[in-house]
Amino acid sequence: MSKKQPKSPLRPRYLKLHAILVFAFLFAPIVVLVVFSFNKAKSGTDWTGFSTHWYHALIHNHDALQAFRNTLKVAITATIFATAIGTLAAFALTRFRFRGRAGYNSLIFISLVMPEVVMGISLLVFFVKFAHTRLGLETVILSHITFCIAFVVVVVKARLSSFDDRLVEAAADLGATPIQSFLRIVLPLAAPGIFAGAMLAFTISLDDVVITFFTSGPGSTTLPLYIFGELRFGVSPSINALSTFVLLFSFVLLAIGGAFSVRAARRGAGAIDATALG
Repeated sequence: MSKKQPKSPLRPRYLKLHAILVFAFLFAPIVVLVVFSFNKAKSGTDWTGFSTHWYHALIHNHDALQAFRNTLKVAITATIFATAIGTLAAFALTRFRFRGRAGYNSLIFISLVMPEVVMGISLLVFFVKFAHTRLGLETVILSHITFCIAFVVVVVKARLSSFDDRLVEAAADLGATPIQSFLRIVLPLAAPGIFAGAMLAFTISLDDVVITFFTSGPGSTTLPLYIFGELRFGVSPSINALSTFVLLFSFVLLAIGGAFSVRAARRGAGAIDATALG
């Protein structure tokens, strides 16, 4: 006769209440931001009525649109290069053994623990004093590539750490070349981690303020810097509308990234099934 399990002191209704409070704490400020972006008044904190005026004004705001274009240029370019470099580094650190690998594993995470102010100042000194480079959009892109690489490495390494090497051995027994094994087995299984790392790098690059502030020059103002500069004049509905637009844009990217990750995971599962059937 089985013993009766003791009841947990945390009942389901208490856990549901806890979850509701946590989500309310996390998302209530975002809801307030979106609501006040439709505020009719010029003040961003006093509600006087519903209006879409600030969204129409945002469409015709040349400075905000230029800042958004700069942000996309920086984020897309930094994501492409950081994903390529970070993925190769993750493969090297997980699938190969070489002298100093432990040291490289430690060094790759410096940008994760280093304060952004310190990294921003160090990059500024490097560009100005040693590289003799004029600050602009190029230096911002190089800076974003620098601190995004570590995030890609962490995510891709986590995916590769659970990789079963017996799948590659089975593919080799079936006559697959190393390149075929990589393209049909390793890459499909690592694709969800690569997409996740790319999305994380893009998101971090999209909203960076501190490092961009130190490494930007004339004509390289990004959207976070533009919003930060506008906040000096107080919180207005135009800033709320701009922030809501960035929020919506992030949600769309998250949905696209999730769809790609699910599709890549299915392809990886298909590759495993094909290897097993073969």
